[in-house]
Amino acid sequence: MKPALYLIPTPLGHADTPCLLPHEQAQIVGLTDFVVEAEKTARAHLKALGVTTPIRELNLRTLNEHTPAADVAALLAPLQAGRSMGLLSEAGCPAVADPGAQLVALAHAQGFAVLPLVGPSSILLALMASGANGQCFAFKGYLPADKDGRAGCLKKLESRSRQENETQLFIETPYRNDALLADALAVLQPDTRLCIAADLTLPTQTIISQTVAEWRRMANLPPLKKRPCLFVLYAGG
Repeated sequence: MKPALYLIPTPLGHADTPCLLPHEQAQIVGLTDFVVEAEKTARAHLKALGVTTPIRELNLRTLNEHTPAADVAALLAPLQAGRSMGLLSEAGCPAVADPGAQLVALAHAQGFAVLPLVGPSSILLALMASGANGQCFAFKGYLPADKDGRAGCLKKLESRSRQENETQLFIETPYRNDALLADALAVLQPDTRLCIAADLTLPTQTIISQTVAEWRRMANLPPLKKRPCLFVLYAGG
């Protein structure tokens, strides 16, 4: 078989929880070369997946937000040498809200096969559970960190959602989740739907989807600090 770049999903929670279907797991257990976002958690993921090569003998190379763009092409050396390789992110699906997209684009440009495997996507899980429009949606990544910029961005997302009937999804650094929720409740219209999906797939999973007016009437807001969250905003329909 020609060498291929396997896009290997990882759990959203504990690193040692396997998340691949058996026939997909069988495709990657013999790989020895991987591009990963962080070596420590990647080793735990690969051990859980049953990779047959001793973990300490694996060839792991790092690709994260600090990797210079000029260094990415060299990460495809195993493919160029005739060996298939895998790409892992820290959590969820590689190359989605993840620096691995650069590597995938280069693999295509060089004519290598790219094989995505099925696994958890926090973006799609949150959208599925939100009750918002799943026919037209956009993932916006992180909002501005400063309060005024964040408030202005929330208003723009709400306006776009209303005009285009488009669901807006976004995330925040976990320690700023509570501040983001407070700003959203302060500036969004009462009838706008806001869904928060926290700790997806974990025992502590929390998913609340309701209008801003209903959020404002809650006696106790859910604690979100240090919890991975997806925020889903929908003002259309």
